[in-house]
Parts: sequence; C-alpha cells; structure tokens
Amino acid sequence: MIIKLDNSELETSKKIHSVFQVSYKVEAKILKAIDFPPLKRTIDNFMTSETMFFGYLKNEELAGVVEINQTEDYTLIRSLVVDPKFFRQGIARQLIEFVFSTFESNLFMVETGLENGPATKLYKKFGFKEVKQWDTDHGVRKIRFELRMNQ
Repeated sequence: MIIKLDNSELETSKKIHSVFQVSYKVEAKILKAIDFPPLKRTIDNFMTSETMFFGYLKNEELAGVVEINQTEDYTLIRSLVVDPKFFRQGIARQLIEFVFSTFESNLFMVETGLENGPATKLYKKFGFKEVKQWDTDHGVRKIRFELRMNQ
C-alpha cells in the first residue's frame, strides 16, 4: 500500500529518515562514496521540506519512500529509496508506477549515481533516457534521466 506521508510530523520524519539512511548507505557503498550528502540529511530537513513524500507500507512497516517535486513544467523524482530488507520485491517499480499514475506531467526527471546499476536499469526499463552526466564536488559521477510523455 502506498500512502502520502505527513513529513511535518516528527515520528513520520524519523521513519522517512531511517529508510533514507539504510538505503543511501547501500548506494554510497555501490558508488564508493566517502562523503555522501544524502546521508547528512537531518530529520529537521525532512520535517521542513516542501517536497511531497509517499511511502510504501509492507506489513505496516515503511519499506520504501519516493520524494517528489512537481511544477507545472515537470515532475522530479528527488529521491527513491527502499529499505534493504525489502530489496528485490518490486517496491521501487511500484513507487515509480504510482508516480506516473498520480502526477500528470509531460516531463518526468530523476538523477542517480552513474555507477548505481540497479537504479539505472530500473529507470531505463521505464523508458527514461539519459540526458546528462556530470561530476559532483563530493566525487560521485551523476546521471540525469528524463521521460517525456505524449511524444
């Protein structure tokens, strides 16, 4: 089940933070990143964020989270994280499908580390196309994908 999360509530933001931490630790390892900004994100940052958060609940446990920024021009998947306990169960796929069915947009965008093979493979499976690569100031090469609808 996917629900909208009220990130302004402390307990909800703690749960979001927890899933981000365990998931991004795995990604940092994949990317061989020593200084990985997503791991520095605070609970307070989640509580005050203007983005939207949706959670995938499995047996009443928060198993995955997608963070969305939407404008009239695009929908940005800012973050898509799954607790490693729930890897390879289709949760990320279901969260992406949820985003497509919930947000009306002509352009969907997402970024990840270039070496994050599982994420890159998933986005390509949905038809996302690479549009840009760049090096970050924390030593990770990133990749941006876009998916244009109705073209």
